[in-house]
Amino acid sequence: MANNYGFSTNAIRAGYNSAEHFHSVTPPIYQTASFDLEDIDRTRRLWTGAEAGGIYSRVGTPTGGILEARIAELDGGKAAVALSSGMAAITYTLFLLGQGGGNIVAGSSLYGAALLDVLEFLPKYGIETRFPEDRNDPASYEKLIDENTKAIYLESISNPNIELYDIDAIAAIAHKYGVPVVVDNTVATPYLYKPFEHGADITVYSATKELNGHGNVIAGLVVEKGDFPYPKERFPQLYEKSWKMRDLQNNPRSGAEFIPGAPVIALLKIFFTEFFGGALGSFESYLVLQGLQTLSVRLDKKLQTVRKVVEFLESRPEVEFVNYPYAKGSKYKDLADRDFKKGPGALLSFGFKGTREQEGKFIKALNNFSYHVNIGDVRSLITNPPENTHTELELKVLEKAGIPQNLLRVSIGLEDAEDLIADLDQAFKKAFA
Repeated sequence: MANNYGFSTNAIRAGYNSAEHFHSVTPPIYQTASFDLEDIDRTRRLWTGAEAGGIYSRVGTPTGGILEARIAELDGGKAAVALSSGMAAITYTLFLLGQGGGNIVAGSSLYGAALLDVLEFLPKYGIETRFPEDRNDPASYEKLIDENTKAIYLESISNPNIELYDIDAIAAIAHKYGVPVVVDNTVATPYLYKPFEHGADITVYSATKELNGHGNVIAGLVVEKGDFPYPKERFPQLYEKSWKMRDLQNNPRSGAEFIPGAPVIALLKIFFTEFFGGALGSFESYLVLQGLQTLSVRLDKKLQTVRKVVEFLESRPEVEFVNYPYAKGSKYKDLADRDFKKGPGALLSFGFKGTREQEGKFIKALNNFSYHVNIGDVRSLITNPPENTHTELELKVLEKAGIPQNLLRVSIGLEDAEDLIADLDQAFKKAFA
């Protein structure tokens, strides 16, 4: 698939040739544990990467391979790997980059499990996390970089505060020191924002969310741009030769040699899916592929609806504030105008100006908003992050992340905007009756 095709065309066709799959119009679900290898010569070609094909589904499937090729095309990357969850994508990537110890510089407003991951889990394995004094100031990141810094980790649209960052400026600083930038692009998706065009080197996704868009699968993706010159002294693991990655002549190779330009993807595929497990299954890959086909259409409608909902919430006396780049007084409007030409996503949050009991009544009264922790669904969703998605975090961490106890997060779905607004209106009236 040539790069000059439009986004929607690539979302439907990239990475797939029906002639290679028995002329099936839809990518098939290869629901098998293992694959026939045919003969010993082909076996050798498969294991050395000289020929692409299925071996054992624990380390990947042909359906997953189609998804990997498609997301790499949509992101503008060199290679990708499909994993069993978004948290697998985040943890595997940071774990690999931080191998042997070191530090990661991360924005302090992150998805709850990701924040706990870098705060408490990765440090158990020698990977420290540093948070800038001002996460909106690129210079604050530079102050924390040293010879042991292995990555800068950000979200392109933060969850749940809907913050935007000048990733162009942060990446320029990181690259001065030979540090790669990892961006979680889950909320934006490559339809609204392409991190590689703004200096990022690796993108990660919870494909559970907007990419799939139907709330029926757990999946993750890692994509590598393909041109970052990882310094050998900072990332020796990418240049370490291994018999497991040998070529047809039995010469051991490194990750940098196995997939030139994408050593992180090479090692995630060769070692992490092998020893940690976590490769995405065939059926789950199929579901993400199905959802991807309608991504642009879904987001176009959501972007129209979210503006109307934001305006409605801003008019309500029961609302203390609204977090969205185009909400009144938002400091992220200029970045949204510059970097998000189609719109800054369909996620918003707001401060509920009432008691916890009233908040409970409000949520209970809603009919067209489902109360659960997912985002990016066809259904509109609402949750209270301090007691759900970020409930694992101590109060001091929530305070540093800028998440107050009265925060409600809303993920806009495909319902009619008028029905969503009417539903919010009646729920406010019941909560404050």
